[in-house]
Amino acid sequence: MFKKIAFAAALVVASAAASAQQAPQWYAGVDASSTKIEGADREGGGGVFVGYTFSPNLAVEAGWHRLAEADLYYWDLDARAKAKFDQTDISLIGTLPLSNGFGVYGRLGYNHLKIKASARAGNVTVSESDSEDKVLYGLGLSYAFSPQIAGRLEVQKPHSDITKVAVGVGFNF
Repeated sequence: MFKKIAFAAALVVASAAASAQQAPQWYAGVDASSTKIEGADREGGGGVFVGYTFSPNLAVEAGWHRLAEADLYYWDLDARAKAKFDQTDISLIGTLPLSNGFGVYGRLGYNHLKIKASARAGNVTVSESDSEDKVLYGLGLSYAFSPQIAGRLEVQKPHSDITKVAVGVGFNF
């Protein structure tokens, strides 16, 4: 009996979601982030994203983000070091709209992480770069200020050693 009730409830929810679908639309935005890389200080960053909304509950999104940038100088060694952590990603976004313009969403996707580092001591300069492809997941809260503008707060895990907290704004067009 419980299975029949659960099946009927699932059909009602699915039909309500199908009838509430909106026209597909593009969106783009920017974000500012704070990234914690294990073994390092928290660093600020930012990025851009673009997405396509299929329904109020499903979107696909791609983005580029500077996770962290460090520029260090060691006076006693007369040495300088620079490092940049970048993220390129594509994700499926599942959204659960709530009341009063709020929504919660989950992200699951693929991301390409790249680090570029260089160090100079005296006349000697060494540069290295490395990259890694990982699964990306995250959870967020969104708020629609208007039909064209939405804000969001999200926590992402682009790597097991990296946690990113981002605040962004997106524009529908």
